[in-house]
Amino acid sequence: MMSLVLIYPAPDVGWAGQRLDGILKRALAGREVRTIRRAEELSKLENQRLVFALALGDTGVNIEYARMLARLRKEPDLLSGCTAGLIVDGAGELYTKSAAAEAALALNRAGCSLVGRPLVEGTGSLSNFTVQARNLDTGLMGAYRHAASELAEQVEGFTFPKKERPEVLVLHASSYHTSNTMDLWAKAREKLEGRCAIHEIGLRNGTLSDCSGCPYTMCLHFGEQGGCFYGGVMQDEVYPAVRAADALVLLCPNYNDALSANLTAFINRLTALFRQTRFYDKAVFAIVVSGYSGGDVVARQVVAAMNMNKSFYLPQNFALIETANAPREALALPGIQGRLEGFAQNILDTLCM
Repeated sequence: MMSLVLIYPAPDVGWAGQRLDGILKRALAGREVRTIRRAEELSKLENQRLVFALALGDTGVNIEYARMLARLRKEPDLLSGCTAGLIVDGAGELYTKSAAAEAALALNRAGCSLVGRPLVEGTGSLSNFTVQARNLDTGLMGAYRHAASELAEQVEGFTFPKKERPEVLVLHASSYHTSNTMDLWAKAREKLEGRCAIHEIGLRNGTLSDCSGCPYTMCLHFGEQGGCFYGGVMQDEVYPAVRAADALVLLCPNYNDALSANLTAFINRLTALFRQTRFYDKAVFAIVVSGYSGGDVVARQVVAAMNMNKSFYLPQNFALIETANAPREALALPGIQGRLEGFAQNILDTLCM
């Protein structure tokens, strides 16, 4: 059994961590665990397996976590080669998921990968465990404990599979003629060609309708048949490409501090396929370009939707995040060639044997 590092910022008040203390005690029982409670203790962590546990109390705030967050954002190699999962516990129904997405992006940009579905989230009522509790024939607390134990095992043992010639699926909804995002991808693609099989799909001009929220049983039925009630390009072209892919690259221009409508529709419609297939052995990457600001907001949405919800593996430094407005401006940014080289090389290092 491998060892784990528990990063567990001390909560502002003692009671805020009482429930999480019990969860961690059970989940980590029998393991060799190094525990870090203060920001200044974050050192000698390269290539470790991490469980990041966060007690938020009733306000969604943890001051020691904020100090750790500052270090993660300042030191891009602090967690180089690490693999992590997160357990976030709150006393209310709000803030747990948003805090987790913030922490996940900071961990990732500090050099840490995240396993698929890396978040175990305990809201105040634990009502988010209702379905899991029913499936396990246990109570809400029993489901919480079970999920935390499973996460510890996954973090401890997961290794992303590599291929001789991996399949890379690129999804976009942009125009080649005016898009800075497409310009950056075109340059990154040059380094991947010959090592990867690349398939690009454009989701523009009304070719993709959004999810209409079918009942669970209907969605499950069509997912088991490999399709979706609404069919179209999603069923005919995108689903088969996702199944075949070893990695997805999402090209994400920042539209009003949100993913584009077509990429959002893709993620929503992916639910039918997710009903029958988990994506732990598929990686997700992104190129995010903002006209003015907010690239981190969009990157966080990709983390929450694709890694936390849909179970894609999140490699370290998964996203190239840039700011460019006028056409062709992105390729003239200071230092962009080096960042593009690093992004493409990270894809190769993640996927290729």
